[in-house]
Order: sequence, then C-alpha cells, then structure tokens
Amino acid sequence: MRIKILVLVAALLFVGCRDQRPEAAAPGVTNTPVPSQSTSAQPMPTPTFGHAKVLIDTEEGSVIVDVEAAETPEQRAFGLMFRESLGEDEGMVFLFFEETQGSFYMKNTLIPLSIAFFDGEGTIVDILDMEPCEADPCQLYTPDTPYEGALEVNQGAFEEWDVQEGDRITITR
Repeated sequence: MRIKILVLVAALLFVGCRDQRPEAAAPGVTNTPVPSQSTSAQPMPTPTFGHAKVLIDTEEGSVIVDVEAAETPEQRAFGLMFRESLGEDEGMVFLFFEETQGSFYMKNTLIPLSIAFFDGEGTIVDILDMEPCEADPCQLYTPDTPYEGALEVNQGAFEEWDVQEGDRITITR
C-alpha cells in the first residue's frame, strides 16, 4: 500500500511541476498576422540570451556589433521589449535556422530600431526602420523576401555604417 501511495504522489508531483505554458511565438510575430508578445504594459520575466558578435561586411569596410542572440521561440518573442536604451554598437540577432516570412512588430519596445533581414548565407535581403508601439494595433514590419535571420540595432545605425542590401553578415560566438 505504501508503494502505491508513493507512486501516486510522485505521479501527481510530475504532472503538477511540468511547464504547461504554450510555446511562445517568434520575434513579435510568427507566420500569422497576430502578434504573440504580451499585451501588458508590465514587463514579463526577461529570458536569458546568449551573446555573439556580428561582423557586417560592406563596400566601405566592416562593422562589428555586440549582440544578444534570440534563438528560441521565447527569446524571439520577447526580443528587446521594455529596454530603455541600446548601446551604440549593440543589437539583437534573431536566428530561425530555416527560411521564414514572419513579420516583426514593436509592441512594448521602447526604442526605435532598424532591422536587417538576412538569408541563410548571411546576405542582407531587406532593411526596415521600426517605431516603438505602446498599444495595439501595432504596425507589422515585413521584409520583401524570405529570410533566416534578422539583426536589430538602434534606428539609423545601418545608414550611419553604410550597410545596404547585399552586404554580408557573419555571426561568431
């Protein structure tokens, strides 16, 4: 009898301790038009991001950007939400590991950003400027072509660095 009770308690603990949250969506948006980021103005727990360096090769030279890497659906959905600033040569890289056409949006993002979408070879296929959004409906930012990654930096940084479509991005850890 004691063994049956222990097994039952262990089973209940296992079921009760499982993470039952739905999987978060990709950066602000998946391939659906409905954003998945929090609609609350209150910060949710910030996920832990890995760090990397992005080298952008342009016709004028190279630029190195220190980035946080958003690789999981939870990380991509949270992105740079609730940040009040971003360093001059800092950003966030979103990695999808397969071709996608999802949109980004700026719900709960407090700073204006520029985003460069790049393909599987690291070639920049589109660059957009994005504005903060405090309340729905927020504008969707969709590149003209499929991509496998995106790099967000302070708005205007790509222009300042002479980064253009066709330039190459290399990520190192």
